[in-house]
Amino acid sequence: MIFDHHWSIEMRAVFLDFGSVTRGDMDCAALDRAISPWQYYHDSSEAEVPERIRAAEVIVSNKVFISRAAIVAAKHLKLICVAATGYNNVDLVATAERNIPVCNVRGYATPSVVQHVFMLMLNLARHFVDYQELVKRGDWQESRFFCPLDFGIEELSGKILGVIGYGELGHAVAQVAQAFGMQVLIAEHKGKPPRSGRMEFDDVLQQADFITLHCPFSPETHHLISRREFELMKPSAYLINTARGGLVNEIDLLRSLSNEQIAGAAIDVIQGEPPVKDNLILCEMPPNLIVTPHIAWASRESRQRLLDQLAGNIGNFLQNKPFNQITDALNYTPK
Repeated sequence: MIFDHHWSIEMRAVFLDFGSVTRGDMDCAALDRAISPWQYYHDSSEAEVPERIRAAEVIVSNKVFISRAAIVAAKHLKLICVAATGYNNVDLVATAERNIPVCNVRGYATPSVVQHVFMLMLNLARHFVDYQELVKRGDWQESRFFCPLDFGIEELSGKILGVIGYGELGHAVAQVAQAFGMQVLIAEHKGKPPRSGRMEFDDVLQQADFITLHCPFSPETHHLISRREFELMKPSAYLINTARGGLVNEIDLLRSLSNEQIAGAAIDVIQGEPPVKDNLILCEMPPNLIVTPHIAWASRESRQRLLDQLAGNIGNFLQNKPFNQITDALNYTPK
């Protein structure tokens, strides 16, 4: 794929940050069938956006912000596609004023995220990283026994999994957990009386051996897990966060890990991505914390589904068919 090749004024579709979804391994045939020609930019600064979309009818952005000024300058603009489920990178007031629909992609990453969740859980339960380092140090060769038991190894079978956020991802994780022989507890929204099939938020925290987060980030879920919540958890419990960094108070997380208030945590997201060099989480990195760089969603198959769904959205829009439009966008809250 050639990036930053300049089309003429006839350009119809622009992908502002194609580098965020490909490492040169994506098939763009569905996008080309939906609309052409395309202009693929590896990345775009906010300052570059107005000129880059000036002649576009369709624009795609994963994380690049589409401002009011950019929207106003794009006189031919007919559709904005967000290459993600969240859409807070688009000025929805400006799009509503110009009657420009916005659409997103949904459900494309479920298998990838679910597998990443259990990869993290198994790594924590079986101390994979610790044993890998033991082998690299040569400690196995020095062991008196065939099997060094330096670190405890636990099974997922029989453990209690607390699921916070029971949309598509939470539901899929719960199904796989049952296949592992885990007992699943579904948490109700914090401070709300439990609906059928759910438990009070605090009760789930107190009982769970593993807690996995799958809720959207909002003012209501900001620092959903903080000092109070860590104090409710078992000393043997593990926290998994593949949702949003802002759900967890990072200072309280580090404190709970260093004090062994909980047994460990594995996170795929932090506040502010990519992180600054002196990010507190990455600077301290206690041994009972695993961090992956927001890759739970990013399997090759998942990224291909994302592009194919984008193509479907564009094609359906051009044919006046349903296309994942964000309806009542200013009041819409993802489940």
